[in-house]
Amino acid sequence: MARIIFDLDGTLIDSAPDIHGIANGLLAEEGAEPITLEDARNFIGQGASVFVEKMRRARNIPDSEHPRLLADFIESYDDAVHLTRPYLGVVEALEALAFEGHAMGVCTNKPIRPTRAVLAHLGLDRFFSTTWGGDSLSVHKPDPAPLHAAFAALPEGQCIYVGDSEVDAETAERAGVPFLLFEGGYRKMPVEKLPHARSFGHFGDLPGIVSETCA
Repeated sequence: MARIIFDLDGTLIDSAPDIHGIANGLLAEEGAEPITLEDARNFIGQGASVFVEKMRRARNIPDSEHPRLLADFIESYDDAVHLTRPYLGVVEALEALAFEGHAMGVCTNKPIRPTRAVLAHLGLDRFFSTTWGGDSLSVHKPDPAPLHAAFAALPEGQCIYVGDSEVDAETAERAGVPFLLFEGGYRKMPVEKLPHARSFGHFGDLPGIVSETCA
């Protein structure tokens, strides 16, 4: 059996519409122009602070405003669940993996409180024995420490990391574990440019790929 750790945003769930809404609410309060949904997708992946930094720079908001905007962003984040949806086939794939006896967890750069909130809202929390957010440790991905911690919290087995982005690919490479790349999500580079063991475009293919990786 395997220990499978998943990234969250852009891998299991499309959370960009909710995050986009938070960002534009903050920008409206600043009298700034909104960002696009595509902007929001491009800004996601390295945690809340980096998202707010990219949002500010896109609208020329001074660095001095960062702590205040970050605090406001995080305060709104817990309730950012209403437009977020799992990707097609995610629930069925998780059910199949759980039935096969694999242990599963989440390692994301999203802060831990909104991570737990959205997993509970979508009913996905039942699949995961351990959950690590971007603020669970003093470092976050692509530092491999959170991923190592997530694997260590699960029973012994083949380590597999599933993600969608450049950050995820680097994290897996630094952790020395096989990386399964979801071809949807918020990736900016072509699939062939990212180091990965296997890639897949639909979650229906994931259980079979996991079985082959464990063989």
